[in-house]
Amino acid sequence: MLLYVDTTQNNLIAIGIKDKNKFIAKKEFASNHAQAEKLLPGIEKLLKAKGLKLHDLRGIRVANQGGSFTSLRIGVVTANALAYALGIPVRGESGRTKTARAGKESLKIVEPLYGGEPRITKKKKLFNIQ
Repeated sequence: MLLYVDTTQNNLIAIGIKDKNKFIAKKEFASNHAQAEKLLPGIEKLLKAKGLKLHDLRGIRVANQGGSFTSLRIGVVTANALAYALGIPVRGESGRTKTARAGKESLKIVEPLYGGEPRITKKKKLFNIQ
């Protein structure tokens, strides 16, 4: 079973479970800029609806390009953390992975591919004082 995660849209989370080459479950739900709070509970509900547990997963695929900085990062970080905790492979939909060192072991992680600088780093003018 493979878990698919897509948080590239600010107001929507799309997840799915694929067995062999066929989706056996898909779910899209509104997140309203709350992907971090809704992604893991959504995955848990989707698995439970199919009578599955996290340990039934054999891999994770995650959308790792497009969308806003924060929404993209939430999906990629969650996918990497789950894959690490479960000891299963993770791959970005772009196909790009990176090898990282964790103590004595090396592991594959997905890197987010951003389309530009995040807007969170731009300074905002708070007051117009003259």
